[in-house]
Amino acid sequence: MAGRGILEVHLVDAKGLSGDDFLGELGKIDPYVVVQYRSQERKSSVARDQGKNPSWNEVFKFQINSTAASGQHKLFLRLMDHDTFSRDDFLGEATIDLTDLISLGMEHGTWQMNSAMHRVVLADKTYYGEIRVAVTFTAAKDHDLGELGGWTNSFRQ
Repeated sequence: MAGRGILEVHLVDAKGLSGDDFLGELGKIDPYVVVQYRSQERKSSVARDQGKNPSWNEVFKFQINSTAASGQHKLFLRLMDHDTFSRDDFLGEATIDLTDLISLGMEHGTWQMNSAMHRVVLADKTYYGEIRVAVTFTAAKDHDLGELGGWTNSFRQ
């Protein structure tokens, strides 16, 4: 399925980021999210001192220009803990399949996945909490793509 347009990801909040006590005695985390669609990445602000129930309420836009007939459309949300004096820690990730959303958006002009909780898991699929996001895909008409600052050709997949 070919899809061209704009993907808007509304990162709302997360709940119950727990896991084991590998965070040390204090257990204080400053979470942020790396939102990735294919080769494009966006990074949220750091939710300082918000611990296990952070809130971001941020919107990220991605240019979709996929001509692949069988392309997988997946959005990856990697939760990280910002550490000042050491490497940031991986907290878990959520994967959202956008294939239907993009397909329906192409058919109807725009399509929205309402704000919903998605499971955050560790590499071994251990449950780690939930992250709430809403996603909207708006199909581009051919003349719309030229207005995105030269993005039209830079993200061919």
